[in-house]
This record gives sequence, structure tokens and C-alpha cells, in this order.
Amino acid sequence: MTTARERLLDALAEIMRTRGLAEATTKEIARLAGCSEALLYKHFRDKEELMLSVLRERMPPFTHRLEPGEDTVQDNLTATVRGGLRFYRKAFPMMAGMLAQPRVLAATRESLSKYNAGPREPVTAVARYLDAEIHRGRVRPEADTASIAALLIGATFQQGFLLFFASGPEGPDPTGEEAALLVRPLLPALLPAPSGPSA
Repeated sequence: MTTARERLLDALAEIMRTRGLAEATTKEIARLAGCSEALLYKHFRDKEELMLSVLRERMPPFTHRLEPGEDTVQDNLTATVRGGLRFYRKAFPMMAGMLAQPRVLAATRESLSKYNAGPREPVTAVARYLDAEIHRGRVRPEADTASIAALLIGATFQQGFLLFFASGPEGPDPTGEEAALLVRPLLPALLPAPSGPSA
């Protein structure tokens, strides 16, 4: 049996997917979940916390667990891009309603800032990971990690949109090769040159 918290998450995810964030009033979320508005506030501080919980718990994880020194830099970035492709493809229907309504967008921007969340977070996470890999000697010390992270996540966003446009939010899972295609062009600027054979 599902809990009230799970029903609230499912209700908001359904409204965001099918009708857009503007239609997601606390009254409508509670009605769809089959509970009272008071119960909503028992589980979540506000609608924004509920929305962030939907993104974290009802969407594919965006950023692969980026642990500096584990796996290879290429594999870590490829896994992150693959997660991003899944995330963006499913998130576009939710984002569209918000972006089309300036007041809703402004309110969402203000709300997300309270939780240190928002669309810059994946770029920040990748740049932070690459900086940590510089200290381990697995990324070139001169690498412009902020620019590389922005390019990688920007390309992921664009390709995620193309996947959504081609087959909707429930299309086939992005392949590892589709993700690798976005990572490989950046590797020469990231990875140290292989050392040649000793004389």
C-alpha cells in the first residue's frame, strides 16, 4: 500500500507531466492524491519542496555518483551524460509549462534559490568533480573545467530535447554510445597526454 507521501509525489508528477506546473495548486495535488492539503504540509514544508522531491525521486537521477579517483574520468562523464539525457527527456514536458509563464518561472526561480537548487547544479557538480580530478593528476591542470562542464551539460540538454522531440518522454533509453559521443570530443582538453615509451 502506498503512503500519503508517495501519493503526493505521484500526484504532482502527473500534473506536471500532463498539465504543467501552473495547474499544480496544493488543492489540486491533494485532491489527486486523495488526501487533505493539511496532510501535504505534514510531509513537505511547501509546494517547492514537494516539487524538488518529485525531481529527485520520480525522475531518473541526473548526475552519476561522481567520486574522484574511482572508475575513469571518461566513464564517469559518460554515465553522467547518459543520466542527463534520461532526465531532460522526461523533464521537458514539466519544464515547458513553467517556461511559458513568466510569473510561474519567477516564483519557481525564487523558490529553488531557497534550496540551493536549479538548472546550474549539474554544471557545478561536473566542474567540481573535474577540479577534484586535477588534484589527482587525472585531468590536465590547465583544463578550463567550468567551460568544459558548461559545454558538456549544454550538449546534454540539447540532445535530451531532441530525444524528447523524436519519441516523447517515454522513448527508448539513451545508449551509452549516445552519451559517449558527447564526451569524446572534450577528452583531449581534459586528459593528460599519455607518456611515451622511455628511452
